[in-house]
Formats: sequence, structure tokens, C-alpha cells
Amino acid sequence: MPAHTATAAAPSDGSAERLQRIRAGLSARHGRETRFRFYGMLATALAMGFVVLLFAMVLAKGLPAFTQAKLLLDVTFDPAIVKVEPKPVQSLDQTPADYRRAMQDWERQVTLVNWNRIVEQAVRAKAPDFQIDSRQILSIVENNERFRLRDRFVADPSLLGRTIPVTMLASANVDNWLKGTIDRSLPDAQQQLRDDARALADRLHAEGTIRFQFAWGLFTNVDSRSAPAAAGLAGAFMGSLYMMLVVMLLSVPVGVMAAIYLEEFAPKNRWTDLIEVNINNLAAVPSIVFGVFGAAVFINYFHLPLSAPLVGGLVLTLMTLPTIIIATRSSLRAVPPSLRQAALGLGASRTQMVFHHVLPVTYPGILTATIIGIAHAIGETAPLLLIGMNAFVASVPGTPLDQSAALPVQIYLWQGNENRNFFEARTSAAIIVLLALMLALNGLAIYLRRKLERRA
Repeated sequence: MPAHTATAAAPSDGSAERLQRIRAGLSARHGRETRFRFYGMLATALAMGFVVLLFAMVLAKGLPAFTQAKLLLDVTFDPAIVKVEPKPVQSLDQTPADYRRAMQDWERQVTLVNWNRIVEQAVRAKAPDFQIDSRQILSIVENNERFRLRDRFVADPSLLGRTIPVTMLASANVDNWLKGTIDRSLPDAQQQLRDDARALADRLHAEGTIRFQFAWGLFTNVDSRSAPAAAGLAGAFMGSLYMMLVVMLLSVPVGVMAAIYLEEFAPKNRWTDLIEVNINNLAAVPSIVFGVFGAAVFINYFHLPLSAPLVGGLVLTLMTLPTIIIATRSSLRAVPPSLRQAALGLGASRTQMVFHHVLPVTYPGILTATIIGIAHAIGETAPLLLIGMNAFVASVPGTPLDQSAALPVQIYLWQGNENRNFFEARTSAAIIVLLALMLALNGLAIYLRRKLERRA
């Protein structure tokens, strides 16, 4: 009986050891899984933290640029200063050429008016007891404001002798001073404004003559060197839109058609293998190489205009094509072979099988890859610099052949501006606009993909 008990206990001890080893192994596996989850959550949290930190820094620096110091003045078009003849009216016996000549002479008279005195009078009227010279008064008002008054008078000569309320831009230096972007404790030699101009700006701000309002000019004005406070993104924004239009019209059909041919129709041989390898390599080529190629081919060989959105769009098309081709081919490979076999079995030709059955299933993936590729291209700067889009262009392009800047290039130019205190915030504001455009494109891609997936 004891022997029987001993033999029965032996297997029991062996099972307990195996069970203990199994439990230890399970515990180690669960521990590794827990650690892996922790590392994954930590990596995700770090990535999200860096993204949030980036956006927070950009927003913190850029949001102040969306408001701007403006002067609310009552401007008098004093006849003692605006000494011009009445605006010409075309008579019945006057030829169009004579009328144009008379108008040009009258506009020349208007241009010669000392509009700075009009601005100075309007500012002095808000602080009549403040002793300050004319130059310092004009230093708190943006340079272009006198031209706006001139153009307003040309459009409506009946303003002569009248007093009307006018909102004028304060100079960039006043904007810096009132926003506190320049240290007020610095000595006068290091300040951007003289002491009397700073005192006048503080007084007008305290009295409500200078107020911070939304900076619509950031979106409606073009870049300006003579009037930094009036610099805007209108020209660069339109240039970017023209480039994206060129990219969409060229890269999408060419990229999708090339992917369809390579995946569905091209024979599998050395040439197609070589093409596939080169497409994959082109997707990893630095963007500046495309800029060198664009400058050599499109500008030097085809003599396309320098700094034109068309050339920028062609260069960005070359960059986007490999991404669209690779993504489209991946979407085509993901379609089950049974769908192709069923279409062919029902009598469809190979072309009908591809375009009527296979391609509609891949629309969500193709659309997503296309918009993401375009959103990536819109932020490229290096290739645009090499085709001359860093040139100063103070106009909004009317066509893709007109000279223009682009949003990323405008950010690059503003970052290097000598008035760093003012343009640092403007640079971050331009980054916010660019990020908003990219996020809008990505959001559109997600929305259309989900809509097409539900339809499929």
C-alpha cells in the first residue's frame, strides 16, 4: 500500500512541476504583452505630445498676428492742402484720347498733393496738445495709408472739404510696441520708435484711437517691403492654389493610368521590373533634385516663365506621381482575384473588367493617396526655390503663367525678414494657414473615402 501511494504521488509531483512551468511561461508572456502595450501607449503618447507641442507653439506665436493695431481717425480733405482742379468730365466734342490725357494730368496733380500732411492733421487732431514733430507722427502710421487716401479721393473727388472717418493701419513698429514683442526696458538707441512716438502711441491706445482689430489684410493683401504692416498672403495663397490645380490635372490621370497599365496590362518582364524599381526609387528622391530637374528642363530648355505656378505645378507633379502610382497599384492588388475571374467569366473584356469592376472598388484608396500626395506637395519649399518662386512679387497672379510666390516660400521669406519682431508672428500665422489648408485636404480625403466605401 505505501508503494502504491508512492507511485501514485510521483506523477502528481511531475504534473505540478509542469503546471508551474506553464503558469510561469504564461505569466512571462502576459508580462511581455503588458510591457509591449505600455511601450506602444508611451510611444503614441510621446508622438501626440510632440504634435500637440508643435501646434501649441505655432498657435501661441501666430494667433497674435491675426489682430493688428489700427488708428480710427477723422480725416479732413483740406482744400488748402488738396489743391487740384475739378475732375475732368468728358464733353461731347472731346475725343477719347483728349479725355484720357486730361484725366492723366488731373491724376498727376492728385499724386503731387502732400497726402502726408492730411495724415498728420488727422493724427494731431486726436492729440492736439502733444508736442511732436511731423516725422515721428508719420512713423506711427503705415506708409501705404497716404496712397489709400489718394486713391479714395481719385474715386470720389466730392470728398474735397469733407471730414470722414477712416481706419488706418498702424506701422509695424507701433504694433510691436503695443503688443509687447519688443522689450520696453531697452534703451532708446535699441528701440524701433523714438520716445515721443512711443509715448504718443501709448496715449492713443489708452484713449481708444488705436485699437486691435482682425487683420483682414493678412488674407487680402500681397507681400510688401515698403509697408511691412500691410504685407499679406493673397499672392502666395493664389499661387499655391494654381500649383495644386496643375498637380491635380496632371498627376491624378497620369498616375492612375500608369498604375492600371503596370498592374493589369503590362507583361511581366525585365522592362516592367526596371520601371517598378525606378518608380520606387523616385518616391525616395529628395525634393531638391526635382527642383534642379525642373529648372533645367522647364525653364532652361522649354523657356517657361520663371516663378510661374505652372512650372511649380509641373515640378510638384513629378514629385507626386510615384506616390500616386504606388498607392494605386497597392489598391489594385488588394482587389480579390475572384472579382476579376467573375467579370471575365461573364464575358467582359479585360478593359471592361478593369474599368467597370476592379477600378470602382479601388476609388477610396486612390482618392486618399491622391489627396495625401497633394497635401504633401503643397508644403514643399526646396524645389520652388530653385525655379525662382522666392522672387518678390507684389501682385496676385491672374493665371498659372503669371509670376507668383507660394505659401511655403512666403513663410521662408518672412522668416528671414529683418523686422523679426513683427514677422515672427506673421510667419507662424502663415504656417497656421498652410496647416489649415493641409488639414482641410486630409479631412476631405477621409470624408470622400468613407462616402465611397459606404457606396461600394
